[in-house]
Amino acid sequence: MRLGPTPVERLARARADLRMGVPVVLGGPSGGLVFLAAETLDPARLAQLTAMAAHLTLVITTRRAATLKARAYDGDIARLRVPADASPGWVHAVANPADDLKSPMKGPFQSLRGGDAAPHRAAIAITKSARLLPAVLTMELSDPAAFAAEHGLTMVLLAEAETAIQASSPLNPVVSARVPLDVSEAGRVHVFRPEDGGEEHYAIEIGAPARNTPVLARLHSACFTGDLLGSLKCDCGPQLRGALAQMGREGAGVLLYLNQEGRGIGLANKMRAYSLQDQGFDTVEANHRLGFEDDERDFRLGASILKQMGFSQVRLMTNNPAKLAMLAANGLTVTERVPLKVGETGHNAHYLATKAAKSGHLL
Repeated sequence: MRLGPTPVERLARARADLRMGVPVVLGGPSGGLVFLAAETLDPARLAQLTAMAAHLTLVITTRRAATLKARAYDGDIARLRVPADASPGWVHAVANPADDLKSPMKGPFQSLRGGDAAPHRAAIAITKSARLLPAVLTMELSDPAAFAAEHGLTMVLLAEAETAIQASSPLNPVVSARVPLDVSEAGRVHVFRPEDGGEEHYAIEIGAPARNTPVLARLHSACFTGDLLGSLKCDCGPQLRGALAQMGREGAGVLLYLNQEGRGIGLANKMRAYSLQDQGFDTVEANHRLGFEDDERDFRLGASILKQMGFSQVRLMTNNPAKLAMLAANGLTVTERVPLKVGETGHNAHYLATKAAKSGHLL
């Protein structure tokens, strides 16, 4: 019997290492690679890797590659040869679009093609899941297990990483307790914890909604700026309060508060997107320049929580058709879409128009 970490636990350890700037080893069927998140790269580790390898590779997403006019030969990622004299500043500038308008010419880039790009793709996915910019510095290894042991690094097997990335981590109920709310004294908060070490998610139950009839429900993604600070750049805060108020008026409902800040890219990257919006890009363009998709959220989480709570039918409060489709695809019956049109201001009118035009929101 071994007390060592499971594959899921090793993946959680890898995410923590990347956030601290520690390299992670990825082992494939024939070799592997060691990789670092580009944004946490420091001069010392770049110097160490440069001394070890004939060449290094910087991996970015196709979204970021399109911004940089770099060729992407691997579908959703591009592998760029790192110049021998590259500095951490060069790596950071390729990964982060903050100064793209000030210094638009970052190439020319030598894009690599051929060989197995699966480990590089998995490295990007792991880094994304750590809420870091999707760009990684990599060095290929012939014996990843020996390299990990020699340097005391966390090693994740490629097959295990691919399986964990594609799956939605199981959510386990932790605790629930009564919390009287402004909208209803009959409030109860349920806490759910994913097995992969990710953020916890919450279900706020109003009243005692029946399990055998459609429940008024809202899947609300966390928005620190809108929900807590009252930001005028989005409509999240008014949507949160409006959904709870309607549930209070009807006497029953459940609001899922999912910790998927910034459409799943995390608060730091959301603030990077805000900075890009100040440069004139809309919310979708900003995400693409950072290397992300329009929306990186996983709505399977909401379906899992609802089913664990005993709900099979919902009246969903949303303007986003993708939520309807995702719940239906995961075994829930959506009997009605309940519009939630609140919170438009002079500051967020363009943001809302972009959601309607590019993301299909029904506004």
